[in-house]
Amino acid sequence: MLIMKWSLPKKLQRSTRWRNIRASWRDTLLLLREFAWPLFLFTLAMVGGGLLYHALSNFAGHPVNSRTESVYLMLSLTFLQPLGDFPTEWYLQIFYFLMPLIGISILAQGLAEFGVLFFNRRARSKEWDMAVASTFNNHVILIGLGHLGFRVMENLHELHQEIVIIELNPNADLVAQAKALGVPVVQDDGKREEALEGAGIRKARTIVLCTQNDSMNLQIAFKARRLNPNIRVVARIFDDEFAWAMREQFGFQTMSATGMAGPTFAAAAAGVDITRPITVEGETFSLARLDVAPESNLIGCSTSEIEQKYDVSVVLLRHDGESDFHPAGDKCLAAQDVLGVLAGPGQISRLVADNQG
Repeated sequence: MLIMKWSLPKKLQRSTRWRNIRASWRDTLLLLREFAWPLFLFTLAMVGGGLLYHALSNFAGHPVNSRTESVYLMLSLTFLQPLGDFPTEWYLQIFYFLMPLIGISILAQGLAEFGVLFFNRRARSKEWDMAVASTFNNHVILIGLGHLGFRVMENLHELHQEIVIIELNPNADLVAQAKALGVPVVQDDGKREEALEGAGIRKARTIVLCTQNDSMNLQIAFKARRLNPNIRVVARIFDDEFAWAMREQFGFQTMSATGMAGPTFAAAAAGVDITRPITVEGETFSLARLDVAPESNLIGCSTSEIEQKYDVSVVLLRHDGESDFHPAGDKCLAAQDVLGVLAGPGQISRLVADNQG
């Protein structure tokens, strides 16, 4: 599969660069947290070794002035900069050999791990994408990067919406195309609250659920609402009755992909151009264009009669090559006219049937 290339507007490119800088800073802070454990062990070794050396030096009759000075001595030994003379007691001599090994080994391992993670962010793509997502606000979270999810992402990007994608088993080509648009893809299970938190669910405006599992979509929707009560939920639901129930009971904006695609395929088969459906207040509408057939039952009907009989809104009438947007109600249809209407799938189907005569 060829990877398509998009050119981002300059303003969006500047915004993306600034976001990457902020993401780098936040990612570095997370890495420093990872370094906290080696730092804790190093501090424990220095303080513990210092206190033990202080006690043993008192026992040997060569006391160190204070416990603080003993800790400082351990730090000096770790970096091969001892203070004072080499002790004569064997149990104090051990510190001069062991402390550099203990301290340097702890620091070296921690710094090596930090350096690898810091300079190889691609190996930590999930953590990096979550760092980028943490810079978003009022954005859209998209669950599922299948064919539908990818199309939704493309359309959202064309609308200049900020998007974060969560996908458990992403397709490499789709991920590459998403990241070419600057869209972070978090490889995780959308059912996990940690994944939703990492995608910035508490600051998101909308969550779009595009998986092929109705129960999974519903489960994620409930978790999203619990984490962010004000978030808008848009879900793909295969079962039409289930989709209606989710809209009525929970206020989710649910859509049946098959239910929405069915009228479109039928209209196309009947020779009608129809746009993708939109949902307004739970009702589905499309813009349809049809040519008035010579044997059409619509010939001689006025636009107002068309609107009243078929419960549609006439938005275009083309007659003799001239287009009239919002035509007057007394305009009558003739053969070869072009009619544009805004209506639901049922109304469009009735109109198409009568146009065929």
